[in-house]
Parts: sequence; C-alpha cells; structure tokens
Amino acid sequence: MQAKTNNTTTTRGREAEAQAATYLAGQGLPEITPNFRIRGGEIDLICHDGKALVFVEVRLRSHSTFGGAGASITTAKRQRIILAARHYLLGKPDSDCRFDCVLIDGNHLEWIRDAFSADD
Repeated sequence: MQAKTNNTTTTRGREAEAQAATYLAGQGLPEITPNFRIRGGEIDLICHDGKALVFVEVRLRSHSTFGGAGASITTAKRQRIILAARHYLLGKPDSDCRFDCVLIDGNHLEWIRDAFSADD
C-alpha cells in the first residue's frame, strides 16, 4: 500500500509542477529545465525572466491540516534549493537569479517572486 501512496504523491507533485510551469509561461517565464537534481538538492523548475534565471520551488497542499503549502518550505528545504542553484550556476558566474515559489493550496495558486535569497 505504501508504494501506491508514494506513486500517487509523485504523480500529484508532477501535475503541480506542470501546472506551475504552464502558469509561469503564461506570465512570460518560459521553462528551461524541469527537475534539476544533484546530490543533496533539487529545483522543481528553472525559468527565464528576461536575462535572469528563476529557480522555482513548487509546493502543493490539498488541505491545510499541517499548514499551507508555504509552511512546508523549511529552512532546510531552502538550503537544499540554494545548494542545487549554486551547482547549476557553476560556469555562469555573471548570471542574475532569484528564487520564486508557486504555492498550490487546493484550487488556489499563488506565485511569490523573490520568496527567499541565497543568504537565507
């Protein structure tokens, strides 16, 4: 039964990431890389906003029993995203970048630009 729950969670997460990518593309941020992973960190979406790279964390919550989608982005989670972003930026030292979040709580989608910084 655990594998089925995990598969459902993975499927729902991928659907949320696709929904976020579609939304952001509609806002003028085309996706360039989905699911960038390194050992110790990952980034759900990497997009362009003009010349800037945007590292996007997508969080989905179907209910707020344990807090909303935003509450699930802990300090440790931010550090893993920042680690992956630093790795992605190797060889691109002059790249402007920022960290955004797309929060999906039930049917409500919220895009937060500059949600946190690499200094957090």
